[in-house]
Amino acid sequence: MTMDQTFTTRPELKGTYGMVSSTHWLASSSGMAVLERGGNAFDAAVAAGFVLHVVEPQQNGAGGDLPVLFARADDKRPTVLCGQGVAPAGATLEHFRSLGLDLVPGSGLLAAPVPGAVPAWLTLLRDHGTMELADVLDFAIGYARDGYPVSPALAQTLADVEPLFREHWTTSAEVYFTNGSTPEAGSVFRNPALAATYQRLVDSAKSGGATREARIDAALTAWSQGFVAEAVDTFARTAWRDSSGADHAGVLTGADMAAWQPSYEAPVGYDFAGHTVFKTGPWGQGPVLLQQLALLQGQELTPGTVEFAHRVVEGAKLAFADREAWYGDGFDVPMATLLGPEYNAARRALIAPTASLDLRPGTPDGRPARLPVRPEWAPVPADASTGEPVAAGGGAARGDTVHVDVVDRWGNLVAAMPSGGWLQSSPVIPDLGFCLGSRMQMTWLQDGLASTLTPGRRPRTTLSPTLVLRGDEPVLAFGSPGGDQQDQWQLLFLLNHLVGGMNLQEAIDAPVFHSSHFPESFYPRPAYPGRVVAEARLGDAVLDGLRSRGHEVVVSGDWSLGRMCVVGRDPERGLLKAAANPRGMLGYAVGR
Repeated sequence: MTMDQTFTTRPELKGTYGMVSSTHWLASSSGMAVLERGGNAFDAAVAAGFVLHVVEPQQNGAGGDLPVLFARADDKRPTVLCGQGVAPAGATLEHFRSLGLDLVPGSGLLAAPVPGAVPAWLTLLRDHGTMELADVLDFAIGYARDGYPVSPALAQTLADVEPLFREHWTTSAEVYFTNGSTPEAGSVFRNPALAATYQRLVDSAKSGGATREARIDAALTAWSQGFVAEAVDTFARTAWRDSSGADHAGVLTGADMAAWQPSYEAPVGYDFAGHTVFKTGPWGQGPVLLQQLALLQGQELTPGTVEFAHRVVEGAKLAFADREAWYGDGFDVPMATLLGPEYNAARRALIAPTASLDLRPGTPDGRPARLPVRPEWAPVPADASTGEPVAAGGGAARGDTVHVDVVDRWGNLVAAMPSGGWLQSSPVIPDLGFCLGSRMQMTWLQDGLASTLTPGRRPRTTLSPTLVLRGDEPVLAFGSPGGDQQDQWQLLFLLNHLVGGMNLQEAIDAPVFHSSHFPESFYPRPAYPGRVVAEARLGDAVLDGLRSRGHEVVVSGDWSLGRMCVVGRDPERGLLKAAANPRGMLGYAVGR
């Protein structure tokens, strides 16, 4: 007798030793190699993270940012490690206004916060890993020095920005157009300057002290107070073209880098379907996933139906409206009320049988909401809401994010969402082989908002890893790149799994959709009221049903939305699990 099995693009992996899932197979393989050498989940995540800087430079880089959610096997409490750098001391409203700007540019040096990704990875390794820096950086150094195959996505990005690089960002052209032309997909690309930067960090660690922790601290110092900070400070003083169409120097300094370090903090949690879902605090968009769950609490949910899609989209509109009004670093965010049953009962009652075309933030605790006033901008194509846009004068390209999850045989669980520092963010710093990020484009140049640009505060990032507990046991670590869509695509995955009963791979493979109703976090901050972007596989019945309810439906390719990664634990059975997204044909899960 045979049993029917749902077809999936790849198997849900099961084993007992360790699992790694990431947005690029080379990173997943590197992380698994670390596990095979006896490293733990933290060692493996750091190795994979540095490889992602090298092999997906259009999606993240060493000059970017990083939030991590993790649970240690000997503790099990979910913890956030924040590698989101703050706005520099010189990033004042007065300075930006003096330049005649009404938005922070989406690219160039002006938008650069303190780069936090590398300090966060080093901090994670120092405090929770077991291996030396040389051992975990060996993979990234090798790919940067000896080369890796160029993906179609990377080749397309470089072709898109070629005019910008040749005319304005000449240091980037020198790194990426080494043979005088843009690299072709499948060709081997090398970044020797980046390899040298990482090797200098390793060398600093080797001479840094008697203990492993002291050696990693020496590498941190080399980054934040040594040769990296010096090169950043010097480079940022030069004016370069940005998305405003003008040339501007940056405000980031070596002193800003020396004054900042990654921090640990407690996450925000919400109980749903017998599990507790944890996200970063509202300095990022993470709690918007929890607000969507709170709005769906107690509702009849059948994935794949018109009613399901309608209620999910309308709930997203309400939750993201609250994000716009209430989320920000250093702001008095009424998080308990936003997740409370009374507030959500009132908000849930706003969901009508037809689509809303308004942006409707709530008034938690009776506080009036204040939304940004958006300036006028040029139209953006209808399909431009599926990632993280980074536009620059003389050429434009879309960036995105990467992700890595790891679970090891001891039960350590890590979810990490590196991003920023895209090759299309700003010019390459020649001495270092990487560029700075542009996360400050997520702030507003208006007084009194939750996300007003403020020196020393974190831009409200879209980066949003997820950790899930069942009882006291950590059981899932996951995430998807995708900017404002991260916590919509992750929501669908979670509902497919917890409510729809799908296994991890089935939940990833199921058709995906999202709302583009609210203002994007990325320059030039457009919004598309009433718009739903959906994979065609959602089916004509659902797509037509959404249209009949007043939604503007933009049909995307069958396999086009999301880059989900996930690892999990089944403590009762003693099993580890993993799955990865087939979309984009780069992500992979490995394990045994």
